[in-house]
Amino acid sequence: MLNESLAALNLQGIHHVAYRCKDAKETVEFYQKHLDMDFLLAIAEDKVPSTGADDPYMHVFLDAGNGNVLAFFELPNSPDMGHDGNTPLWVQHIAFQVKDLDTLLLAKQRLVTAGIDVLGPTEHTIFKSLYFFDPNGHRIELAANTHKPGMLEELKRVAPAMLDEWAQTKKAPQHAAWLHGKGTFDSKATSKATNNTGSHEPARHSEPPPQEQHDQEKEADYLRGY
Repeated sequence: MLNESLAALNLQGIHHVAYRCKDAKETVEFYQKHLDMDFLLAIAEDKVPSTGADDPYMHVFLDAGNGNVLAFFELPNSPDMGHDGNTPLWVQHIAFQVKDLDTLLLAKQRLVTAGIDVLGPTEHTIFKSLYFFDPNGHRIELAANTHKPGMLEELKRVAPAMLDEWAQTKKAPQHAAWLHGKGTFDSKATSKATNNTGSHEPARHSEPPPQEQHDQEKEADYLRGY
C-alpha cells in the first residue's frame, strides 16, 4: 500500500526554497528594490518547529514570479555566515528567468547604475545570463531563454548517455558540443538521430563560425571580490 502511494506522488512544483541571510530587513529591501519582488510574509519564532531547538529566527518570503517563492532565515544566535571552502563561488546560485534579451540588458543597466558589480551577459547558447551577488554573498543569475526549436529536445535525448559517460570518465562528454561553440546546431540532424529509437549517439553538426570566447580572467577577478 505504501509503495502504491509513493508511485502515485505527483509533485505540484517547488513550494519555496530557503537560504540563510545576514540581515532579514536588508535582504528583503534588496530584492524589492533591485528585482521588484513582493514581500509576501514573515514568520518568526523562538523555537524551531521541526526540531524544537531554542534558536530564534526571522523567516521571510518573497514572490519570485509565477507562484515561485524565495525565502530567507536570519539566525542572530548562530555563528556568522560563511562559504563552503571546498566549492567554488560560481557553483551554488539562484537563477531567475526574465522575459527576453531586452529585459536582461535593461536589468544590467539598472543594477550597474545602482552600483552592483554585474558579470555578463554570458552566452550559454540556449540562454544568456547575468551574474551578481546579493548582500549575503549568494550568487544571483538572471537568464533570458534564446534556444531554437529542437535544442531542448536534443539535450534531453542525449542526457542519459552524457551522464553515463561522465560517471565513468569525469570529463565533459561531447554529445552536445554545439552548446559550447564546437559546431552549429542542426535541427534536421537532430530529428534524424531522434528517430533512431533508443539511440543516444550525438547528432552530427556543421563547424561553427568564429565565436566570442568567455572572459575567464574577468570572471576570476569578479569572484575573488566575494
